[in-house]
Amino acid sequence: MSAADSSAPLTREDIEAEERTRLSPLAAFSDSTRGRERAIAPDRLRTEYQRDRDRIIHCKSFRRLSHKTQVFIAPEGDHYRTRLTHTLEVAQIARSVARALRLNEDLTEAIALAHDLGHTPFGHTGEDAVTECLVRVRAEQGDRFPDVSVPFRHGQQSLRVVEVLEYEGKGLNLTWEVRDGIRFHSGTTERASTLEGRIVATADRIAYVNHDIDDALRGGIISEADLPRECTDVLGTSHGARIATMIRSMVECSAAEGDIRMAPEAWQAMMALRAFLFEHVYMGGEAKAEEPKAHDLVVKLFDYFLSNPDELPDDYRPATDAELPTAVTDYIAGMTDRYAIRIFERLFVPRIWRQV
Repeated sequence: MSAADSSAPLTREDIEAEERTRLSPLAAFSDSTRGRERAIAPDRLRTEYQRDRDRIIHCKSFRRLSHKTQVFIAPEGDHYRTRLTHTLEVAQIARSVARALRLNEDLTEAIALAHDLGHTPFGHTGEDAVTECLVRVRAEQGDRFPDVSVPFRHGQQSLRVVEVLEYEGKGLNLTWEVRDGIRFHSGTTERASTLEGRIVATADRIAYVNHDIDDALRGGIISEADLPRECTDVLGTSHGARIATMIRSMVECSAAEGDIRMAPEAWQAMMALRAFLFEHVYMGGEAKAEEPKAHDLVVKLFDYFLSNPDELPDDYRPATDAELPTAVTDYIAGMTDRYAIRIFERLFVPRIWRQV
């Protein structure tokens, strides 16, 4: 728009035109999306990726992330990460990288905000419990339930949330590029088709490695001195310094190579910190204290609804018997921690009535 038109509303066409002049030729342009499974009329003010971002933020699964565990189950304190705060940190890191590389921030943000929508309650403990149930069902009752798919993977479930489960079974009808980024955000071999999707996959690791260290320090599980010296020498000795180093390495290396990469030294240091977390935080210590209870709770809920499908909510009742394990998985994966506990108490904990 000209200076004379500076007070006029910014339209979708204006934004699309601006993308063509500002963004890198390697960016995923909004006006070149491969589209949606169901065509819809263009919006007057928003690009297709902006619409996707807004649909994700307003969906029920996104709201539930605020009450789902990241690492610490029932932590003492208000400052530990949840699945929602993790998602927001991934989005912030990913947008910073996309902006520096002149890639599409709106697409990057949409993928980041949706990447964990399919996570179970109680973090990876819940994910492992659902997988255990599905493996057992397939081994014991495979003939009855031929469609059982194992293992449970939250990335695939996130895709199922946006394609099938949200909006009363209609799905969010997101663009192909957003769904592709969700599908491949946690893979080690297959990568997203867009650079924006690849940014989110790396930003996810940057976020959880750094904030899980921060939470473990806050919880007294580790101290700063426990972190491997060879890692802190490369990345920094504070939470902010480490994130800044990783982002800078990602931007500089990606710009030089034309693909999303991190300098080998920084990548190796980040992965060494990840291995340290697995040994000292994820697989032991106080972070694990409540996990056996959470695991057993999820297994009991799964088995109960598999045996009592009529008690599933109407939205989750399967059309055929073969779809029952998938329906139970959908229901349990969508639960928040506190909702799962509430359902467990209703089903398995006796009420004690006291006379006043």
